[in-house]
Amino acid sequence: MTQTPSLKTQFLQVDGMDCGSCAKTIEASLQQLGGVMEASVSFATAKVKVFYDTDILSEAEIINRITALGYTVKQNSEVKPHNRDHSCNGDHDHHHTHSYESEHEHFEVASTQKLQAKIGGMDCGSCAKTVEVGLQQIVGVLQVSVSFATEKMQVSYDPQQVDEETIYNRVRSLGYTVELTQELSSHQQSQSCNHDQHQDNSVPKQIPKRDSANWKFWVNNRRGQSVILAGIGLVLGLVAQYLALPIWIMRAFYGIGIVIAGYPIARAGLFELRLRRADMNLLMTISVIGAVILGDWFEAALVLFLFSLGTTLQVFTFGRTRNAISALMDLTPPTATVKRGNKEVTVGVESVQVGEILTIRPGQRVALDGVVVSGTSAIDLSPITGESIPEDKEKGDTVFAGTLNQSGFLEVKVTHIVSDTTVAKIIHLVESAQGSRAPSQQWVDRFAEVYTPIVILMAIAITLIPPLAFAQPFNVWFYRALVMLVIACPCALVISTPVSIVSAIGAATRHGVLFKGGNALETAGHLTTLAFDKTGTITQGLPIVQKVYDFGKVSANMVLQIAASLEQQSEHPLSKAIVAKAQEQKMELETPMNFMALPGKGIQANFGEILYLVGNRRLFSDQGILLSDEAESLLAEIEQLGQIPVLVGAKEGLLGAISLSDGIRLEATEAVRQLKRLGLKRLVMLTGDRTRVAGQIAQQVGITEYRAELLPEDKLQEIQQMRRDGVVGMVGDGINDAPALAAADISFAVGGIDIALETADVVIVGNDLRRLAYAVELSRRTVSVIQQNVIFSLVTKALFLLLGTFGFVGLAVAVLADTGTSLLVTANGMRLFKTRTFDD
Repeated sequence: MTQTPSLKTQFLQVDGMDCGSCAKTIEASLQQLGGVMEASVSFATAKVKVFYDTDILSEAEIINRITALGYTVKQNSEVKPHNRDHSCNGDHDHHHTHSYESEHEHFEVASTQKLQAKIGGMDCGSCAKTVEVGLQQIVGVLQVSVSFATEKMQVSYDPQQVDEETIYNRVRSLGYTVELTQELSSHQQSQSCNHDQHQDNSVPKQIPKRDSANWKFWVNNRRGQSVILAGIGLVLGLVAQYLALPIWIMRAFYGIGIVIAGYPIARAGLFELRLRRADMNLLMTISVIGAVILGDWFEAALVLFLFSLGTTLQVFTFGRTRNAISALMDLTPPTATVKRGNKEVTVGVESVQVGEILTIRPGQRVALDGVVVSGTSAIDLSPITGESIPEDKEKGDTVFAGTLNQSGFLEVKVTHIVSDTTVAKIIHLVESAQGSRAPSQQWVDRFAEVYTPIVILMAIAITLIPPLAFAQPFNVWFYRALVMLVIACPCALVISTPVSIVSAIGAATRHGVLFKGGNALETAGHLTTLAFDKTGTITQGLPIVQKVYDFGKVSANMVLQIAASLEQQSEHPLSKAIVAKAQEQKMELETPMNFMALPGKGIQANFGEILYLVGNRRLFSDQGILLSDEAESLLAEIEQLGQIPVLVGAKEGLLGAISLSDGIRLEATEAVRQLKRLGLKRLVMLTGDRTRVAGQIAQQVGITEYRAELLPEDKLQEIQQMRRDGVVGMVGDGINDAPALAAADISFAVGGIDIALETADVVIVGNDLRRLAYAVELSRRTVSVIQQNVIFSLVTKALFLLLGTFGFVGLAVAVLADTGTSLLVTANGMRLFKTRTFDD
């Protein structure tokens, strides 16, 4: 007998929420209930999704918690058992239908499916909102997210109530285009499970990139074609008017331009009217109809032509930013050459599994993350880290998908499938960041929700009050009201933030800096204090030789050569550091005899008849070798500096010592200098190391303020204390400083990519501390550009509202002002994409 799983997903319809804050309140409260694994609340759809354990928590308890907060719950909710099985091994976004049986009954529960698509034709954030609201009205659609910045639409839906084609048709009915992305729809995915996974057709279909670099955009793009045809109609109408042809001919030509340019606008506007929303499409439609009613066909055609031209130019310019970012992300080859049996076969990357061996020839890109098992080569890591200098790779080294093999032949053992590679994680992070809403954008959205209705009411008042109360000409004030309707839509204001965020994140990604969203990007621009963890951040996290000492019996070089010759047999980090130092000085190392590792003490081996020892005090003490007062004094001095002493000697006595410590990053001093040049008020180093050691390292890199001998909880308290004086950032490796990173206003990670992507707000992919200054400078510029765009948009709107009210501007000028402002703020935001590092 099969029992239903105890984990369930519950969907509830909640009434009474009047803002996004209400949704957050319910979400936070539900997450405090024992047994709740995950809770999410959509204010837009008024739906609550709770993933919980029915053995611990009941549906009634969930409902009671919501009603206790002052909201009501409708009982027509859906309950979906948690899916534990998959009928296909692919990385899918949907969950298949499950069957559960008992001795007395058999039932099926359909689970949620997801689809992702690219939406074409959106020219402002209002368009994205229109698509969201339109889809949310379809029965069976559970959740919708549309990002204007990335042109991505994500929909969760119940396949028993609605299918994908219905969703696509609704989007098309709003005047937008739909293209499937590389994350396949559920129907395609289920089909792909039945294909031979070794076939090349397992590679997902690529989205054709919009050709926005030349005139072909205007010829091949539907928007461009409409603008051209509308322009021809407008010109022919002007010619007919100039030649004094019959009025019906003139109006026919103007009408052609109005219909061609106005049809998609009117269609979208009418749908907005059904949604009880007012966006630019509806306002423009009303204005054009009004102009036609007043008999001004030329102005109606001109207004639509200018509006279509402006929005198309906006799509063109914004599209160039999107395409440039997409080009940065288009790194991983669609196929890979794999060793299977005694031959090499070329297959789609989706069919390659962990553990298989890839062969990579010079000039080819690495298809998947892996570890080199054979061969040596120089690898261009710039697509991942932003570093222009190739890095040598040999057996045991890690390589990343999307990087370029420059010289040698490599065999690589796959460690991550295509959906889990580092570049896949970076792409997902960047797309999510570009689609996120920065604090300034949230403010703009709230302002726009109030601004547009107020201006519409003002337009109605201007239409009615002067003619009725003061016997003014109706046509004059009706025309002025139409002008106000054109000015009412805050397109430039709404687009001012996302275009800046997309451009800045694209620029940062190109230089090896990953922001996890607009919030992180803006916060970094307001930094006043930056705290550094020492180990693994300012220092390398690996031991290096600081100094070699001799006691007069042999030279310091001979001490190092003896130690390195013995240590080359060991895998200990200290051993590797000593060998590396000898190789750096091009010493010839001999192979000892009778090598023996003594755990916890050191090593010993023979050169001829002489037994040599390399290790700690205990090793020499056990051999009966006494340390002189000079040696004891030297060891105490080394340890006082926070360094590790390694003793070198023979049976006859001590020959010398080698001191090692965690080495300072080569770029750390320059990174601190750049940050100071930006005018950061405070740079602080936090460490658990001793005060004297901390002081020396801080002095070497140029940091004047430091805190030493701190436990993790002490670092947390230091960050909290600093936050009282301003915005605090924390730089760490994401491993042992997680509490401090979480407590800071913004966290920067310079550790390994996998860990950093999970722990920090900003990831320095190439581990180069100098990128910190670039991240801060880019953030400051972004904040400045957003402020410029918002102020310019508001001032322009206020000015033209005033001029329009008193009849100083007509419809055409109002449209030029609106679209011109949108284009200017877009161009201003796109400047951020060209922001360079200090080294460029």
